[in-house]
Order: sequence, then C-alpha cells, then structure tokens
Amino acid sequence: MPFVKKIHVNYKDSESGQIYNLPGLFTEKGLIVSHLRYLAWFNAKSESWKERSVFSLKLLIEYITAVPNYEKVTELLKSFTEALIAGTIDYSKIDDPLDLYWKPRKNRDANNILFHITHYTDFLALQDGYSSSRFNSFRKASSYEERLNWCAYYHKQSNVFLNHLTSIQKAKHEAQRVRIIGNFSENKFDNEKVIRFPEDQIERLIFLGFQKKDIPDYKAQAITMLMNYGGLRKSEIFHIYVSDITQNPNHPDEALVRVFHPEIGVSPDPLYKIRTEYLLAETNYKPRNTYRLSERYFSGWKTPLLTSNKGYFEVIFCPPEKAKEFLITWVNYLKFQRVEPHGIDFNPYAFTNSKGKPETVKNFQRLHKRAVEKIGLVCKKEYGTTEHGHRHAYGYRVRRFGLDQIEIQKAMHHKSPASCLVYIKPTNEDVRNKMKETE
Repeated sequence: MPFVKKIHVNYKDSESGQIYNLPGLFTEKGLIVSHLRYLAWFNAKSESWKERSVFSLKLLIEYITAVPNYEKVTELLKSFTEALIAGTIDYSKIDDPLDLYWKPRKNRDANNILFHITHYTDFLALQDGYSSSRFNSFRKASSYEERLNWCAYYHKQSNVFLNHLTSIQKAKHEAQRVRIIGNFSENKFDNEKVIRFPEDQIERLIFLGFQKKDIPDYKAQAITMLMNYGGLRKSEIFHIYVSDITQNPNHPDEALVRVFHPEIGVSPDPLYKIRTEYLLAETNYKPRNTYRLSERYFSGWKTPLLTSNKGYFEVIFCPPEKAKEFLITWVNYLKFQRVEPHGIDFNPYAFTNSKGKPETVKNFQRLHKRAVEKIGLVCKKEYGTTEHGHRHAYGYRVRRFGLDQIEIQKAMHHKSPASCLVYIKPTNEDVRNKMKETE
C-alpha cells in the first residue's frame, strides 16, 4: 500500500565521508535518496528551509500517488498547483475523491511550495545521467524516484518552472515567453495593525510580569531587555556565551554585549579557532543552529550583518542608558540565580535552566507568555505582545530617536538598508499627526 512518511536519517556523503542528520521521506519503495543528497548539498541552509523542502516534496508525492494515471508531466504539475490553491475537498458532498483532504492554501504558501519543488528538480536536472531512458522509465511509474526524475528531466529540457538564460541570443527568445506553470499572483498588504510591543507596557512586563513571590526573575528580565532595548531576535540570544557579556571598557557602568556567529565566531578559548570546534571538543553540545528544528536545544540564526572579522556584532541599546540597567540585571542574575553547569553538562551559554543546562527558546516563550498575561495583556502576534514584538518596538524607537535608514540598518544588523523598513513603518495615525504638524 502506498505511503510516505517523514523520518530523520543519518546520511553519509560518499565523496567527503561527512555524516549529516537530515529529515527524509520514506515510502513503500524505500527512501527518497536523491532528496537526501540534495539536502546534504545544501546543508548550510536553515533547518526551517530543510523542513519546508521535505514538506513540499511530501505533498507532491502524495498527489502523484493519488493521481497515478497522468501521462504528461505538465498536466500533472498544473493539476497539482491547482489543488494547492483550491484544495481537494468537495464541500457540497463533504468528500474528497483523491482522499487527500487538502484545504485551500494562500497564494503565498502555494508559491513557496512550488519554489521548493523547483529548486529540488533544478538540482536533479543538473545531475549526470538524465537521459531519455530515464524519461521513458518514469512514464512507466515504476518508483517514486523515477517519477521525480521525470519531473527533473522535463524541467531540464523544457524549463517548466523557471527560464534559464544561457546566451544573449537565447535571452531574446526567452524574454518573449512565460512559464508554463508560474507563480500565483499575491496581494500586497500594508497592515495597519501595530505589531510592536506596547511602549507603555514594557516596564510593567519586565519589573512586574517577571516576578514570582516578589522575587525578580533576572534571567527573563535580561533576555527581554536584550530584545526590547537591544533589538535582538529571540533566537540570537540563545547563542550568547557568558564571556560575550562584559563591562564596556569605555563606559564601565554599561554592558558590552557581543553576539557571535554560532559556528564560525571566534572561540572564547585560544586553543580553538572557531566556536564549532570549541563546543565539540570541550562540551557535549554543538552549535545550536545545527540541531534539528524539533530538538530542544535548537535556536535559529537569521544571518545578521556581522561587524567584526572575529564573527560578531555588538548590541546597541536604545535608549542608551538601558545598557546600564541591563548590566545591573545581568550581574544580579549571575550572583543570585544562574545555575552553573558542571561535569559532563558543562556549557558556555549565558542563560541556563534550573539544572545548569542551556535555557531553551520554548521555555522562555512560556515564561514570556505567562508574564504578558500577568500584567493583563493578551499574548498574540497581532497585538505585538509576542517575543518578536520587542524587535519591532526597538526598530520603531530608534527611528524616533532620529536615526536615518543606514543607521537603523547598523543598529538592527541588517544586510540590506531596505530590511528595516518593516520595523519603522508609520501607522495611519503617525501620518495624520505628521500632516497636522505641517499645517
């Protein structure tokens, strides 16, 4: 009986001997090995990207299984994209003839799925051996690998998803064509809802929300300060080592916080060059961005703009005096609440749990939600009261301090000056007030 399941696989590259722990797809015909090879090739991509790629391919395989009689790949792919948008459920009969029971998807979601399938079939099409014999074999549908090879072969020959320009002469010809199966049109929204954490509630959250029996939770307070006053993403915080937070040599009453790349950042121990080497040699841990998305110690990394060849950027507090408050909170955490890791559980991370193990993103999310609700707010993204609302609040605040776009890029560690626009976008009320000022 046909089936497709997501599993995790230790994949060994035959050329390099490197072993990768990857999400994979297992069917009644066996593993989709070509996709494991593809993920290993793009191993530097984020865990979220890999998971999304697996999910997209799983949908395609499920659809191929449900409609095995398609003779032409263009018809198959076209019907697949239509099923993504429209769904497969006949609501008039509350039934699904394909037995998939897919609900309609937004155009943006469908485009993302098509992107991942395109990227994978592009990779397959560049491999050796995509001859007409494979094409014929696929038509017989003897295995999932052959069916996917068919998609890749057709894509290579006819450019189903993307146009590849190989010469100036061909470019002129290609410019007159459109894709057979292209992206769906996406609506553009300028969301008026404020998704920044409320400025008048941040002090209450830090000093009232993060308290238990009148005892401050210095760890949660420090983490929240780094997000709201330092502009850090929550994922970046869990890569910080104890040694990364020091007194500012130019202003001893202020904190100097550096966020290193979790893999290639300079090691705190001079015996090792980079942090990957240090962690693997001295601890039972590895860089937290290299764990699987489902593992407790995973913390993402959004590739921010690094400002030192040692592989780090510095936190710029806004308002600047918050660097002093943060240092006080950090010192209190170290003195009174931090549980030092010991023995085989040694780790260098700044924030630990009650057993001395690295604090997790999910546990802090629970603490944050509880603190938000404690001060009478609802913890929802559209209200700006989730963790990411703090970064939005920081971006809006630095704009109000008079920083221009390039300066905001520097403060928020974006690679492109355009990336900060979403954080500093004015509301309708801001625009009205500005117009009134000029009257």
